[in-house]
Amino acid sequence: MLERAGGIIRDYGYVARRRWRSIRMGMRPPEPSTADRAPVLLIPGVFETWHYLEPVGERLAAEGHPVHYVEHLGFNRHPIGVTAALVQRHLDEFDLRDVVIVGHSKGGLVGKHMMTVDDEHERIARLIAVNTPFPGTPFARYAVSAWREFAPDRPVIRTLDAATGVNARIVSIFSRFDQYIPASSRLEGATNIELPLVGHFRVLEDPLLLAEVARWAASPG
Repeated sequence: MLERAGGIIRDYGYVARRRWRSIRMGMRPPEPSTADRAPVLLIPGVFETWHYLEPVGERLAAEGHPVHYVEHLGFNRHPIGVTAALVQRHLDEFDLRDVVIVGHSKGGLVGKHMMTVDDEHERIARLIAVNTPFPGTPFARYAVSAWREFAPDRPVIRTLDAATGVNARIVSIFSRFDQYIPASSRLEGATNIELPLVGHFRVLEDPLLLAEVARWAASPG
């Protein structure tokens, strides 16, 4: 219990640091490099800016991947379908192919939504989802604003849950204890990786997570 409590405190410390970084740095993300490994596109969670995924982006850039952020997402407050359309516009604008999408929380749902449209695998090779509420979360029933979309009985969650045909191209990585997803992020038919970590956010800078993301991004096929 004490371990979990300490982990949750550190989890929100990560949130505070990323919020401060967005204020200090501004909202414009870095430009992608011209490296020649598989391009990667990062999608943050609800009410998160791209700064939350910055440690992941830095690790993947160091591994030789062109890393793309979508500036127009802002705090990612739009519904999942609208967000997916914004990200798809970025893929089309840069003519990205064989892309590895890395999505945190809601970002993983957005990525799966995009995969259900990308039937011919024209753009997206793989989705690496981190602490994504694939089954929804019961806490969303009592939430307000954009969080309510994640309730297990919401249409978008049910539709994505039924779209099992793309699951084989998804790697779901999740904390052993996530205060927002009591049912776990395990996804049937996907590659599921549970990490011995506590929390929803701070995992994004943990060396265990960064190593797994780098490993799966290196072999998108």
